[in-house]
Amino acid sequence: MKAVLIVLDSVGIGEAPDAADYGDAGSATLQHIADSIGGLELPTLQAMGLGNIPPTHPSLPPILGCPAVEKPQASFGAMQEISQGKDTITGHWEICGLEINPGFHNFPMEFPSFPPELLDAFEKETSRPVIGNKAASGIAIIEELGTEHMRTGAWIAYTSADSVLQLAAHNDVIPLDELYRGCEIARRLCDPFKVGRVIARPFNGSPGAFERTEDRRDYAYTPEEPLITERLFDAGVPIYAAGKIEDIVVHRGLTESIHSGSTGESQKVVEQFMKKEGDGFIFANFIDFDMLYGHRRDPKGYAAALRQTDDWLESFLPTLGHNDVLILTADHGNDPTFKGTDHTREYVPLLVYQPGRPGESLGIRQGFYDIAQSLATLFNIKPLPRGRTFLTTANERHLVRPPEKGL
Repeated sequence: MKAVLIVLDSVGIGEAPDAADYGDAGSATLQHIADSIGGLELPTLQAMGLGNIPPTHPSLPPILGCPAVEKPQASFGAMQEISQGKDTITGHWEICGLEINPGFHNFPMEFPSFPPELLDAFEKETSRPVIGNKAASGIAIIEELGTEHMRTGAWIAYTSADSVLQLAAHNDVIPLDELYRGCEIARRLCDPFKVGRVIARPFNGSPGAFERTEDRRDYAYTPEEPLITERLFDAGVPIYAAGKIEDIVVHRGLTESIHSGSTGESQKVVEQFMKKEGDGFIFANFIDFDMLYGHRRDPKGYAAALRQTDDWLESFLPTLGHNDVLILTADHGNDPTFKGTDHTREYVPLLVYQPGRPGESLGIRQGFYDIAQSLATLFNIKPLPRGRTFLTTANERHLVRPPEKGL
């Protein structure tokens, strides 16, 4: 039996009840993308039941072009995040069974963002100065400061609405190995502040034509309790990670991981892991939605990325065996039609596919950690401290119909 968990990075499905607290009232990633292009065409996801997830807000329309189907192939629902935050680490860790309250530390958006003692120590240890020191879009700040960076050799350091310190460097100025070492130093220095991530952002090119590469690395804060990956690994379940998952789980509880920098690469890795003998848990992040289209506010590109994954799912679903389980969800929203360039606080979709089994409503679930609890149930390990399962053990051949509200 294989359990496959795919996080469609940033594919939100409507503002969360507390969205206004984050400045995100009115956001709705999937619905607004569909409206902006005249309707989404996602036949595989539609057949699975994406359109059967009713609006999570009274004023929210259905997903244009993706209506409900009479007999969905997967069970369907939505999940509300309980942790404070709307960043990658918070979303993924809640999926993995944790609750992050209070949330991670966010640096101020205005200059100077980083405290002097942090930058002073970083500059001393790396023997390079820092420029930037403010919140910015990654592409914009490279265009703004790339030339100065190439002239001076200084780090480009910036933050965002997330709990993050990002270091950008041109490969010809600061080689990848040095960039990664710098991020490891920054990670250690950021730990006392409880910063969610330090991110390496390498780029190439010349002024006016800089391009970020796919050699990004994420350096996460160490979780204070075991993630579902560790719990399953300790129980003898092989754990396979694709995309940036190895960074997000801080390389803990993994049998094998392949770091892939794009959705297409991650899809190939998932296919590769599916060929492994025996049981296993495959955990993947499909990054392009967020990295290439959400932050860059490109709804047309986002829609095309959704269709590419839909086409991939069409070929992938038939490879699942009778006892296999596929879970599709997201870690937050990133509405490309919304203001700014940051993530949006939204519900996330939940689709659970088991070959040959009819889909059912899973309801509006309180906490992404229902996924971790369900995986614990599926693999028959000790229940987690949080969450309500929507799966039974692998020895049973049906979904549990949960007594959830809504949907």
